[in-house]
Amino acid sequence: MRQAIRTSTAGLIGREQLAELIVLAAVAQEHLLVVGPPGTAKSAVVRRVAQSLGGRYFEYLLGRFTEPSELFGPVDLNKLRAGTVETDVTGMLPEADVAFLDEVFLGSTAILNTLLGVLNERRFRRGHTQLHCPLRVCVGAANALPDDEGLAAFGDRFLLHVFIEPLPDHQLEAMLTGGWRSDHSPSGTGTALADLDTLCQQLKQVDLSGVQPALANAIRKLRQSGVQLSDRRIVKSQRLLAAAAVLAGRLHTTEADLWPLLYVLPTQEAQQSARDVLRDAFANANHPHLLSAVEEATLQPLSRAARLAESARACLEGEPAAVRAQAESVLREIDANFNSEQLPEALGGLRGQLVERLVSSVSGPAFTPASA
Repeated sequence: MRQAIRTSTAGLIGREQLAELIVLAAVAQEHLLVVGPPGTAKSAVVRRVAQSLGGRYFEYLLGRFTEPSELFGPVDLNKLRAGTVETDVTGMLPEADVAFLDEVFLGSTAILNTLLGVLNERRFRRGHTQLHCPLRVCVGAANALPDDEGLAAFGDRFLLHVFIEPLPDHQLEAMLTGGWRSDHSPSGTGTALADLDTLCQQLKQVDLSGVQPALANAIRKLRQSGVQLSDRRIVKSQRLLAAAAVLAGRLHTTEADLWPLLYVLPTQEAQQSARDVLRDAFANANHPHLLSAVEEATLQPLSRAARLAESARACLEGEPAAVRAQAESVLREIDANFNSEQLPEALGGLRGQLVERLVSSVSGPAFTPASA
């Protein structure tokens, strides 16, 4: 699954968090809402994760005049001639394993009501047509959260909420280089869906006793600070904590698995407040594969060091011409986040190797990949 995430985000700088959360949501059998301005690679990331997973993918940009048949399929004419009104869902949303619905809040009442059944129960009902949907994960996207209470209630059906912004100035060089490279990168192999299903099956075996006391204390702290979370979302958040443990290769949880709670908070303001309120509770948060998701949730040095170490290793294993700009970017980020006293020993060692190879590539023999 980690390889699927890497392939999905190759060249898409700063979007690893979104890819990791899609995988987390899929294992938890929940859905993800992405909120951010246009042009921030939301659809590109979802499309590439779907390619890596394999299976059937459905994508649609909703508008105010979108008809239900554009998502769920037209009337089956053969059955209509026989006197039965049924829907032909061939190649449409009810048959999808992964779905991406852009501008999801612009859907009509008829569309949103049908979507509720698909999202909540994995059941498609329309007229005489009633089907089980194989949907693993649906990603909805919007430029902003709706003010309308009815639409907000629909948005609440997406357990994870993630807010993304355009990349900051210091990542512009990496974005340009990566964006050019990503246009020529091979797409995913599409073989990870079976692995995903195996992880989903393990979810119900996870022992949550290792994290439930910390979860209850975190909810109390949030309530005391005025950050409210519905009982339904609190209970369902346990699926994400269990999914994090499964993705880490464990069938038991620890307090390090508490970090997905942040993404259950429905607004950006609530998530920002929670980072401060839960700073101590998130101090030991980590994950061997969902590095960026943990880092963005907690903003803790431990999670940042893990992500930078993986980036440094990738540079040391890559071809010199392809990774030089990336290596320089990783070095700048390491130095910006850690001074010599705070730098973890393992990350310090990788930093030294990166510097040595960059220097040798300029003044000495050719920059030789570590694997050579």
